[in-house]
Amino acid sequence: MRATFLITTLLVGKVTFGQPATRPKALVYRGPAACDGCPEAVAALLKSSPSNFDVKFAGPQEEVDITATSLGGVQLYAQPGGGDLDPAWVGTKKYKNILRDFVARGGRYAGFCLGAFLAGSGPGFELLPLGSDTDEEITQPKAQVTNDSDTVIQVDWHFQTGSRKGHRQNGRWLYFQDGAVMKLARNTSAIVLGTYSSNGDVAASITPLGKGWVGLVGPHPEADESWCKSCLAPLSVHPEIQEYFFTF
Repeated sequence: MRATFLITTLLVGKVTFGQPATRPKALVYRGPAACDGCPEAVAALLKSSPSNFDVKFAGPQEEVDITATSLGGVQLYAQPGGGDLDPAWVGTKKYKNILRDFVARGGRYAGFCLGAFLAGSGPGFELLPLGSDTDEEITQPKAQVTNDSDTVIQVDWHFQTGSRKGHRQNGRWLYFQDGAVMKLARNTSAIVLGTYSSNGDVAASITPLGKGWVGLVGPHPEADESWCKSCLAPLSVHPEIQEYFFTF
């Protein structure tokens, strides 16, 4: 089974694009800045979500690159996990203004792990509100994980809609490898979807940019058990989180 609990929460859920029968479209980065299998895992998550996304890959080695033209008519752009930030930035910085304009005009950006780091400003696409940024969770006080090994980490989920609205589910295990923490300015209209169980740091959030939204997650909700066969704790796969959608 594949964990589907975050991408629908972050950006898609019960959003209606055009006529009810119309499948929303998503563009997923695939290229040197992404880890092996990460774009495909994100694409599978989008396709299996209640919104049933029509997904295409884009990148420097794909049939289409990430341009204003390729993003035209697309509702969501996803940046999957990858390697280190600095080399990834070298290969993706050319997309900065294109992605900022896409979101500001009403698009959705979904960033997983490295994709969350890239949404920040050190360096990054600068998609977060003024005074907000991303950082390494492993360097934060009372972090549950303090090294960059492949492992799992516990996250508390904060339900926003559905029959569990206002409830929390604590201590859910997610695949984690040097994931991001979102450091959000106090005066932002951010929506916190998940916090790291050990210290309350923001593990998943939604923030506005212009007419659009930026959804970020530090761990990997798209991962299944095959990602970390040596991990001691099992990854959480919970169908009930399907109702944990956020409507824009």
